[in-house]
Amino acid sequence: MNRLLFSLLFPLLFLSLPAQEFSTAKIEIEVGFEEKLGNIIPLQLQFLNENNDTVTLGELIDKPTILSFVYFDCPGLCSPLMDGIAEAISKLDMKLGEEYQLITISFNTTDTPEKAKIKKENFVQNIKGEDREHWIYLTGWQENIDAITDALGFRYKPQGLDFAHPSGVMIISPSGKITRYLYGLTFLPFDLKMAIIESQKEISRPTINKVLELCFSYDPVGRTYTLQITRIIGGLTIFIAVIVFIILLVRGRKKPVKQ
Repeated sequence: MNRLLFSLLFPLLFLSLPAQEFSTAKIEIEVGFEEKLGNIIPLQLQFLNENNDTVTLGELIDKPTILSFVYFDCPGLCSPLMDGIAEAISKLDMKLGEEYQLITISFNTTDTPEKAKIKKENFVQNIKGEDREHWIYLTGWQENIDAITDALGFRYKPQGLDFAHPSGVMIISPSGKITRYLYGLTFLPFDLKMAIIESQKEISRPTINKVLELCFSYDPVGRTYTLQITRIIGGLTIFIAVIVFIILLVRGRKKPVKQ
């Protein structure tokens, strides 16, 4: 009976999986995050801040840093991301500039320090006046942009005058270590606080929200995340099939007691 049961359920497990799950080759991410937790970012890279000063990442990063990538003419995700960051830190019971800081880097080489200054003025309105200088906006050259986005696993793709890109923030420790990725456009103050505290201790930890990548995929045309019904159904089917298999297997082993 066990052999028959296995022969019935085993094909079901494979049929419930999407075809791409069978590939053992590493899939190249075109748009999204490739987590590189524990790696040290290239701190020697130079950028221009919103005051047109040349700075290196090593000069700026001396405390836990919330880092984000945007481009200033983005019609989609970038402005909501900046709003989400501003809203979260306005509710955070930690001192910006002392316990942590913010760095936003434009990955579009046509963005200038002048545009960075205008964008900064728009998004720092939701945080305290004395904290605003600690949200640093950077622009730079293609070579350095490529180096920092590659180091952090931030994958984006030009599409005409715009870019397809993911949305989220990365937490960098005082030594330049990548310690956390947080995905989305909005963030819970508690999540940010814990990420900052762990970053201060140089602790790298994967985010629970990583599971969302299994259920959603990025649509570069619509610049949205779409629900992957086949993956969800496939996962649930496998789970249910395994549970049924175990129950029937256990019952099959029980022999009737002879009177």
